Amino acid sequence: MDQAVVTFHNKLSEGVDVYYTSDYCYKCLYQPLVSIKNSNNNASAVVSTKFTLTIQVEAQARNATLCRWSETYEEGGHYSVWIHLSDSFSPTCSYSLDKSPRIPYLPLVVAALLLALITLLFVVAPFIYRRHCTTKFIKTICCQGPQYPEDSDEAYVCEAEDARNVKPKHTRLRSLDTFRGFALTVMVFVNYGGGGYWFFQHAPWNGLTVADLVMPWFVFIIGTSVVLAFKSMQRKNVGRVQMLRKLTWRTVVLILLGFCFLNYSPRDGPLSWSWLRIPGVLQRLGFTYFVLSLMQTFWGRKEIPVKGHHWWNPVQDVVLYWPEWLFIILLETIWLCITFLMPIPNCPKGYLGAGGIGDNGAYPNCTGGAAGYIDRVMFGDNMYRYPTCREMYQTTQPFDPEGILGTINSIVMGFMGMQAGKIMIFFKGANKHILARFLVWAVILGISAAILSKCTRDEGFIPVNKNLWSLSYVMCMGCFSFLLLAGMYFVMDIKEWWGGQPFKYPGMNSILVYVGHSLLGFYFPFSWEMRFQESHWEWLFQGLWGTSLWVLIAYLLYRKKLFLKI
Repeated sequence: MDQAVVTFHNKLSEGVDVYYTSDYCYKCLYQPLVSIKNSNNNASAVVSTKFTLTIQVEAQARNATLCRWSETYEEGGHYSVWIHLSDSFSPTCSYSLDKSPRIPYLPLVVAALLLALITLLFVVAPFIYRRHCTTKFIKTICCQGPQYPEDSDEAYVCEAEDARNVKPKHTRLRSLDTFRGFALTVMVFVNYGGGGYWFFQHAPWNGLTVADLVMPWFVFIIGTSVVLAFKSMQRKNVGRVQMLRKLTWRTVVLILLGFCFLNYSPRDGPLSWSWLRIPGVLQRLGFTYFVLSLMQTFWGRKEIPVKGHHWWNPVQDVVLYWPEWLFIILLETIWLCITFLMPIPNCPKGYLGAGGIGDNGAYPNCTGGAAGYIDRVMFGDNMYRYPTCREMYQTTQPFDPEGILGTINSIVMGFMGMQAGKIMIFFKGANKHILARFLVWAVILGISAAILSKCTRDEGFIPVNKNLWSLSYVMCMGCFSFLLLAGMYFVMDIKEWWGGQPFKYPGMNSILVYVGHSLLGFYFPFSWEMRFQESHWEWLFQGLWGTSLWVLIAYLLYRKKLFLKI
């Protein structure tokens, strides 16, 4: 899977060496692929089909490049490269296709069509049914027919039934549960391998894939939920001490869940401190929640003033909370100063690269710059040892994507979600204003991310990088989050075209689904030992099957009104 075979045929009178590098690998050194002796010898190599490769052929006896080309090979294909003399007696390379490649995205297309069909059955069909067989139509026939005069007992019975059947207006924002559930569902699918497709896995270093989107979305919605939840507690006159007790308890439980359960599995063997990972996803979520909740407890308990003619009315949801903004600006200043000014042994200041063979191999032990260095000093070997850059950049240093420095920008990401919550509170009932402000925030953050990254993957001032949780990454994800929340808010809470199924079910039981899939996800019936690993078919089926089971479990718990709360 994700591989092709290339056979090199050497027709020259001298031996050659073949080197390669991935175009996704920033300024990476060429790596040896095969060596071929002279005079009609050949050698085969297996190459990756995930990204475009640049292949270079060099003469063994002299320092000369004979040919170089870039090619995106296709999965399952067999290719031949002929190294020979051209008509002008200069070395050249040509290639031919020996075996046609597979269609790697066919399983994805089939799955998308099946999901679309299921959507039509479970969303469109009930909508059509409600349009043609509404309760109002039935009650009209029942209660206004000639057999039921106005003063009859039957009429009163029908009116009472009609009153009981009127659905109460939803007070809970369905868009928030659906947003959270959508992010969690994608996260579960990604953790099950994402069908083996590279874009459902984390980017090797800089850049974005689908897998890089979900955790910032989750952090964003934590910030929004904190504001709305604390506002509800404020209306119930919950005291500050009680709030502090509640948020502290929840933080401790989240961190312990991540540290004691998710960082260890019985499959890992006897528990040993020598390899146990200290940072983690739930640890970061718990600490981020703790800081955001403290901000809301001490600086967010403000009543909305009566609207008057003040210059700051258009931005009152920002001005009234200036201490929070001052704190966030201070945090981001600390991140920038540490990232770009902190001296690191044998590494340049401000280094944001992956190290290894990247940057022409100049900084092999500088993976992650200041962020990686701080974590290695603080945690030693008790951190993630298999970073996403390890395979492509051939790094040897451990690097934890949930490290200390990145947690600062995780708090900033959650703070953006808090702004969404404040907008919903300040402009409650004014849906146009809410949507407009969501879009304004999305535009501001999107432009900022574009400037910082220069709209490139590797050449920006601060590249978009999930491993580092770089500033441009946080702003880019903030832009996406506001756009996604605005779309869901419009569709579900304003127009009520969609109830959020099936994503709202895991969204309302997010802790249980996340912890459950992390602990049990690699056991039957959620997964199994695959027999056809050379194809995406079984990988994709297993990922969709496991994810669907957790959505079904969440739905059954929703029907039973069982929710795991901390």
